[in-house]
Amino acid sequence: MRRNAAMLAVLFLGNVMLPFIWAQNAGFVKSPLSETKLTGDTFELYCEVVGYPTPEIQWWYAEVNRADSFKQLWDGARKRRVSINTAYGTNGVSVLGITRLTLEDSGTYECRASNDPRRNDFRQNPAITWIRAQATISVLQKPKINASDQIVLTADTSNKPVTLHCNLTTAHTPHKESFWMKNGHEIPNTRKEDRNTTYRINKPRPDVSGEYMCVYTFATAPNANATIEVKAKPDITGHKRSENKNEGENATLYCKSVGYPHPSWTWYKMDGTSPTDIDNATGRFFITNRDSYTEINILNLDITTDPGIYQCNATNVIGNTAETTILRVRSHLAPLWPFLGVLAEIIILVVIIVVYEKRKRPDDIIDDDEPVGPMKTNSTNNHKDKNIRQRNTK
Repeated sequence: MRRNAAMLAVLFLGNVMLPFIWAQNAGFVKSPLSETKLTGDTFELYCEVVGYPTPEIQWWYAEVNRADSFKQLWDGARKRRVSINTAYGTNGVSVLGITRLTLEDSGTYECRASNDPRRNDFRQNPAITWIRAQATISVLQKPKINASDQIVLTADTSNKPVTLHCNLTTAHTPHKESFWMKNGHEIPNTRKEDRNTTYRINKPRPDVSGEYMCVYTFATAPNANATIEVKAKPDITGHKRSENKNEGENATLYCKSVGYPHPSWTWYKMDGTSPTDIDNATGRFFITNRDSYTEINILNLDITTDPGIYQCNATNVIGNTAETTILRVRSHLAPLWPFLGVLAEIIILVVIIVVYEKRKRPDDIIDDDEPVGPMKTNSTNNHKDKNIRQRNTK
């Protein structure tokens, strides 16, 4: 009897303590952080939890000064301005994002996590079955900035300086200073305390086009900015004029440009004077495009089909431009041509020498039996004999 009572006690304590143990296993690795934003901006809150089994994650919201009245948020809420992306693995990770912020989006946002089996039981107190991490989002009215309209650079404006203007007309917090940025980077020596600010482009060429931004800073509010686009037709500033490769090797042709917006790139192969699409039936052509840069890689060059003129074409909303590269493909024997030329010269020289020796006249050949030097005559003895004969006659 005592044994049965002990077993029942263990089962009872296990049923009571097990949910508590599971709930304690859930914990935050990263919690959402409070932020101050301006109307029209976007914010994201990040939440990561750990536990076994992996805890479930939910997002809740309470209006300003109503922290006791939370409402659950769903993906696509607030006219699809709310997005919730959650992934479960060893840990649980969730990102809450809200776009096109309004003043009504201010409030307390709460990430909740639980792996307690009773977590969705409405009879249970959520404060016990769920762990929570909160962040406060404050949305302020965006200051009003009057800025220049977009500018399009042409050949006619290349010699005339261009000036960009910004004027801070309305701000709900004290203004500190202003500065200019281009393509996300601050332009040096442009910081000043004026509400009315300008930036002068002395040489308006395609390489100075881009996204310009005047930025205003405040004592107790996020920075405010206005964007001015300076657009220009693409200008290809770098490419290979020619490329020489051997059959079977790989070739890389490239083009890079200036101009804004960044162009879309297209490669062609010239057929006479007309560009034609590149035939990639063999799967040897690979094109890579990155903003103001493009390259085409040709693998295992074919000497019969790959040589020719290749054209890169850059196009944006303002216009387009193109440049060409000549690709030459040599035979496998091309590296041997200098050696073969020297060898051929040697063979020809030997043949000439042999033919010359064969065609010499016989009189030009010296007989080994004949003396080499001039022969001495016996003229002295003859003269003596002659004198003797003459004396006898007398």
